[in-house]
Amino acid sequence: MRYLSQRFTAPNRMVAAVLNDVGTEELAHLEIVSTIVHQLTKDLSMEEIENSGLGPYYIDHTVGIWPQAAGGVPFNACEFQSKGDPITDLFEDLAAEQKARSTYDNILRVVKNIPEADIPIAHHWLILHGRYVCQARTPQCDKCGLQLMCKYYCEKYKVSKEKPKDKE
Repeated sequence: MRYLSQRFTAPNRMVAAVLNDVGTEELAHLEIVSTIVHQLTKDLSMEEIENSGLGPYYIDHTVGIWPQAAGGVPFNACEFQSKGDPITDLFEDLAAEQKARSTYDNILRVVKNIPEADIPIAHHWLILHGRYVCQARTPQCDKCGLQLMCKYYCEKYKVSKEKPKDKE
């Protein structure tokens, strides 16, 4: 949202166009993450919700997607800045990108099977996987290397997480 807001005070049309493109891509990231969260939570039982620590979230939102920080602070307009000064806005954007990158790195550290040396670039894998393979309306499960970790795949193809489905 920050980029879309900053485009209105951009110094020229070229900068405004770049900010518009980057803002649109950022909205795509929100869609990717929301789709992943939805696919992972849509069919959870109450026991799974409670055991995973999602109980308080469920009370307020059931399994609806509600953007918030890991600490439970909901998203609001205070999360992005637009000062109207191109230099100030650029520094704000760079700082926000760095914070986002380190958050992705922290998420990937929690996932146990990614080598530590690959964490600085692995957040790109997550984004690209959502963009090209695990699409919201047309997931391409046959191209996915995460099939046995995916609840959607295992339920759709009646496969247990221990035994892969034979490829035809």
